[in-house]
Amino acid sequence: MKGLLLRLSAVDSGAETAVRVIAYFDELIARRATLPDLLRATAFLAECVAGIRRVDGAVLRYRPTGEPGGDGPVPPDAVVVDLDGAGRVWLERGGEAGPLDVLVLERLAISAKVLNPVEPPPAAPHLADPALVELVLGEQAADEDRARALTLLGLDTTRPLRVVAVASGAERDAGADAVALVARGKPLGARVAVVGGVAAVVLQPREGPDSVVSTLRETLALRAKDRTLPDTVRVGVGDAVNGLEARHSWLQARLAQRFAAPSRPLIVHEDLGAVTLLAEIPAERLRAQPDVLALNALAESGDLETLEAFCRTGSLRQAAVALHRHHSSVAARLAHVEDALGWSLDDTAGRFRARLALAARRLAESG
Repeated sequence: MKGLLLRLSAVDSGAETAVRVIAYFDELIARRATLPDLLRATAFLAECVAGIRRVDGAVLRYRPTGEPGGDGPVPPDAVVVDLDGAGRVWLERGGEAGPLDVLVLERLAISAKVLNPVEPPPAAPHLADPALVELVLGEQAADEDRARALTLLGLDTTRPLRVVAVASGAERDAGADAVALVARGKPLGARVAVVGGVAAVVLQPREGPDSVVSTLRETLALRAKDRTLPDTVRVGVGDAVNGLEARHSWLQARLAQRFAAPSRPLIVHEDLGAVTLLAEIPAERLRAQPDVLALNALAESGDLETLEAFCRTGSLRQAAVALHRHHSSVAARLAHVEDALGWSLDDTAGRFRARLALAARRLAESG
């Protein structure tokens, strides 16, 4: 912004100066200035502190030097202009107002509203109309019907979204668990409905779809600590898609959720890659596979958790840390696992076979 900066004291007052002030703020808008840059430029122009109180109560103030001026109250002698219910802007001149102060503030107010439009607060996650959600995620609906359903759900048809599948286990309310999952942390613009016993969560955060996975992982970690969600919850995340393609994200989320396990309760579809091909094998064939049967026997002995930790971390010592056990105890358990399975876990092929068998077993159980 350096080449743009202008000082009122460097120009004469009058109509020509007013035009230059208007052009000054028009250029800031054209350059898509951030709100801090807009305030810095205004403070430099007016040669005094410029401030703004946004509709959410946040206060920004900048000095003519470009340094932050703190978030204190508006001085009683400041020149103030309201933003039509969207906050207020002011200049802290500390004396008689300058002849162009009101014009400067009016242009600051206009620029602030153009560059930082006030958006309604994100809707709290709630159980949405299941008929609308099913219409958005269904197979047979026409595009115009999907678009209307998205609008009725309060979602923007022009912005990408993700769909998340949440399964809670027997005798749990998947919808309630899904709401608990998305109600904490960053707002995700969630709409929740239970479809076929699994909660479908349509997410359209203002920050964009890339914020979904990290927010859900943080929330799951917090919920695990405060025990507000059971360890039976399994979460699958579909890809980011156009709103009219929400069904594709839903099917991906359902598929990813089938790969989730106690050690990895959240699975992202795009992270699975070619492993998704396993889901094309009928569940009954997976259940009858000898390696899967061997893992079922390990589950009864309590050694399956050790194998999962070892495959997840790739290290005996890291597995011991994850399990909160001494590494010698984990080594003994892994030796027992190798005896039961009939193959070694020391080489890459053996570990790959174990990971594949674990994934097949999870699919067999979810199928």
